[in-house]
Amino acid sequence: MQTPLPLVKAHAYGNDFLIVEEAAVASGADRTGLARAVCDRHRGVGADGLMAVRQTRDGAAMRLWNADGSRSELSGNGVRCVAAWLAGVRGLEAGAELVIDTEAGPKALRLIGRAGGRWTFRAAMGQPAELRQERLRVGGADVDLVVLRVGNPQCVVLGPATPERLHALASALAVHPFFPEGTNVELAEVETPDRVRILIWERGVGPTEASGTGACAAAVAAAAFGGAARAIDVVSPGGSQRVEWTDGGIWLTGWAEVTADVTWLGAESATTDRG
Repeated sequence: MQTPLPLVKAHAYGNDFLIVEEAAVASGADRTGLARAVCDRHRGVGADGLMAVRQTRDGAAMRLWNADGSRSELSGNGVRCVAAWLAGVRGLEAGAELVIDTEAGPKALRLIGRAGGRWTFRAAMGQPAELRQERLRVGGADVDLVVLRVGNPQCVVLGPATPERLHALASALAVHPFFPEGTNVELAEVETPDRVRILIWERGVGPTEASGTGACAAAVAAAAFGGAARAIDVVSPGGSQRVEWTDGGIWLTGWAEVTADVTWLGAESATTDRG
């Protein structure tokens, strides 16, 4: 039996997500299969990930499935998409604060303002963890990289950020045996001390227009090992986000917008949950 399922589509710098309220999904539903189906660019609605959201008094709690159905602890852009949706639903104004609970812990966001359909937030992303340099063998060559966690696993390669290197190198690193959970990969080129350009290979997705946690990871790696400042603009194909790495943690500033309310007609009302 097919049951219509309401979804909200939102994106931050082209990194797009589908939001579904948890209460609308049958308790036994296969969320892994649902994510694959709705995120499919040709047969579904299309997105980089699916977020199941439960509203709370302070904001919301969310769980994230990547486009391939795998789980992810956190998305910086996804958190902001949820916040933008909530801001619209609740009629929030500049200065309002939200807390989005994720599997990497709660993330606090402050609404900076709205311009058209875009809601800009400054988000507290926490401290980077397990920051270190490593050298791995990839494609017959040794590659120097920076490994860390920003709520999720990250691998940053400092140097030229070209599409050729993204597909040859970043794609291989994302599934390298060194990373048993898989990893997000950023190629990060320090253009000036306050500007870093990145290309992203997202775990469970592939190339993406932007990544909030990826921007944070690239900024930390560039500041720690690439000569960059600790407050920088991180530019990806989708646009520029501001990252500040302070003694109090990482702060990520950028916008998100809600683009559509849609109804998915292919959701099964009751299947075995394999997510």
